[in-house]
Order: sequence, then structure tokens, then C-alpha cells
Amino acid sequence: MSNTIIEGMDYDLLFLVVNSGTGSKALQIAKKNGVSGGTVFRGLGTASNSALKFFGLEDVKKEVLIMAARKETAETALDALTEKLQLKKRNRGIAFTIPIANLLGNRNCIYNTDAHGRKVEDIMHQAIFTIVDRGQAEEVIDAAVAAGSQGGTVINARGSGSHETSRLFSMDIEPEKEVVMILTEQHTTDAVVASISNALKIEQPGNGVLFTMDVTNTRGLF
Repeated sequence: MSNTIIEGMDYDLLFLVVNSGTGSKALQIAKKNGVSGGTVFRGLGTASNSALKFFGLEDVKKEVLIMAARKETAETALDALTEKLQLKKRNRGIAFTIPIANLLGNRNCIYNTDAHGRKVEDIMHQAIFTIVDRGQAEEVIDAAVAAGSQGGTVINARGSGSHETSRLFSMDIEPEKEVVMILTEQHTTDAVVASISNALKIEQPGNGVLFTMDVTNTRGLF
């Protein structure tokens, strides 16, 4: 895994929460604006409308999209999504971006070990997110544990990248995905990322996506 630093390779994570059935449209909009792909989670929202509660429909199905892109691309995609999905209107969805420290599995990404070298007193842990095909989560966990991690959490999802989509009866079929979330101490992050990357060949096209984020105010870690 290369330690070369590329100037200006700042990435953001773009989060989008929309009603069920809107996720694919949102991904198409994002791709047209430079985002290479994303991952969709199924979720539930809560509605306060009394009529919905009366009919037992207060639980609203949602789709949560996570897309990683260069900062300027994420901003452009966010503007396009806001306009095309009319997010400025009520109940159309929400979107926001979060800076990420590192990203692997996207085009032209190189892991930057200095991203975790910042001397910030309240940043003692990092969160490592790895998105892989269904059935590979255990390999991610095993690789992380081998590098000193205590384990992780697996979340089921579905992906839609250009290299991940097959077609059936002229319809896009999105394969199942697994998202592994691992919390590590700051000084072990690089070793855990290297172990996962080497085990699953994350840097090769189509093998997955890995990104890291700074974590503050952790609780429940021993």
C-alpha cells in the first residue's frame, strides 16, 4: 500500500436520506455530477402526522445513501441533488457532507498516513468503514483483529457503482453489500487499514471501498 501523499486529495462523505424508491434516482444524479458510485442503506424514518399514526403508517421507509468524492465534486453533487430532488421543500429528504481522513477503493486514491498524524488532544480514535460484497465481512474483521483491533460491527446494505451493477430484463440489479464499522485507537489505525487492504485487495477496482474518519467523545470502549 503506497504512502505517497497527493496534494489536494481532500475527500468528503456525502450522506443523503430520501424516501424509499428515490435512492436510484439520486445515485444517477450524483454520477452525472462526477461521483463514481455509492452505497444504499435501508432505513425507517418516523412521522408525527396523526393521520398516519391512525392508519398505522407512522413508520416511513427511507433510503440512506453514502457517496465518497473529492470535496469539490461532493459540493457540486450536493447542489445538483438539492435542486433535482427539491430538498429545500419539506419532507423531500436531507443531505450533508462530512470530511473523511482517508479513502481507498476510489479512482486515483492513495492512502495518506499523515492524515492520522494530527496532534489533536480530543481525537484518540478513528472509525474505519469498509464496504465489501456480501459474505466478505468476516474477512475484514479477521484482518482487522490480526492487526490489533478488538472487532467490529457489520451492517447489511446494497451498492450501486459502475462496476457493481448487473442487468436483468433491462433492469439494474444491485448486489448485496456489507459495511463493516471498526473503531480503533489512533496509533493503530494505519496498521488495521493496511491489514484489511492487503487481505481484500481493496485498492483493486471492484473489491470494495474503505474510508476513515476522526472520532471524538467515544463511550463504551474498554
